[in-house]
Amino acid sequence: MRKGIHPETYRLVAFKDMSNDHVFITRSCANTRETIEHEGVEYPVIKVEISNTSHPFYTGKMKLVDTAGRVDKFLSRYKKAQK
Repeated sequence: MRKGIHPETYRLVAFKDMSNDHVFITRSCANTRETIEHEGVEYPVIKVEISNTSHPFYTGKMKLVDTAGRVDKFLSRYKKAQK
């Protein structure tokens, strides 16, 4: 890596997928407030809602998150439009 081109805060960071608790390590300069211990080493942690281990494109499984019946309401309207 060339010296002097990255910010001072460019470091190893743990990204945690909150839907399945998968953790992966990569470099980032994003600000964090929390830390996590992963494989015996403490890293700053960034929590994400979706990653390659939970995204339907990569897993091949569709996962609907229903908030106050909105998915059911949409599906019932969509069925009416198709008939």
